[in-house]
Amino acid sequence: MSEERQLLRETVAALVDKHASPAAVREAMESERGYDESLWTLLCEQVGAAALVVPEELGGAGGELADAAVVLEELGKALVPTPLLGTILAELALLAGDEPDTEALEGMAEGTSVGTVVFDPDYVINGDIADVVIGADGDRMARWTELTANRLDAMDLTRRLARVEVQQSTDIGSDPGLADTAALLLAAEQIGAASRCLDLTVQYTKDRVQFGRPIGSFQALKHRMADMYVAVQAARAVVDEAIAAPSPTSAALARFSASEAFTNVAAEAVQMHGGIAITWEHDIQLYFKRAHGSAQLLGPPRDHLRRLESEVF
Repeated sequence: MSEERQLLRETVAALVDKHASPAAVREAMESERGYDESLWTLLCEQVGAAALVVPEELGGAGGELADAAVVLEELGKALVPTPLLGTILAELALLAGDEPDTEALEGMAEGTSVGTVVFDPDYVINGDIADVVIGADGDRMARWTELTANRLDAMDLTRRLARVEVQQSTDIGSDPGLADTAALLLAAEQIGAASRCLDLTVQYTKDRVQFGRPIGSFQALKHRMADMYVAVQAARAVVDEAIAAPSPTSAALARFSASEAFTNVAAEAVQMHGGIAITWEHDIQLYFKRAHGSAQLLGPPRDHLRRLESEVF
């Protein structure tokens, strides 16, 4: 990782540590827009998070997909609700269009407007608060200019979803493979969440005492946590390689690997925390819900596995 990208990671991590405590995350997910607007402003103004993939001549930072992935991974660690994922995808959609909307791109890069891309109209990230909505079907893209959107009461309260119905749209160009890009970025976010879920579990087993000793000292639990660590690191390697060399195949592999790792780690975390894990007051239940919600977003793991099978057989 380059020094610039490492600095980006550290800067985002510092902002998250200062402004996105578990209590702040809960407050944000229950707010009217579903995210902390003051933190979003800081991410956009101090980090340029929403401008990373936009060229400099259009008011952006001229960064790469890997830069956006680093930010999403750090946000994923604390389950920070932000409109970043949808906004980045909308920017990439407009940039790939026949005639990029400069004004819309500048607004999203500044963080003053929110974007999203619709792959499934029944589950649209930030669909009810987005200012720029792009529909993508794998072949063509369309700017949705008139629509109705209703917020969904999803299991994962840390990710804002809506059901969107289009009334009027305008074709803007060929779909450059936005679903695969979304899969890569979501996989990076899943890796961040999985790694923090593991960290919380390790810390809990150090603090929880049973039979006069920390439960983390029991060999059986050591083995299980070692397996969790291997799962996260193996998936991280797959995701990092996929982002460095994106393709439909690498995107499917990254999504499947990240989904499986996060789902399994979250399940083990619940088991090792015991009954407290499924109480509203504890944060592990939020990671468990994020794991299952993210795994089904943009197509369940089995769909990505079938894509991989078609490459082999």
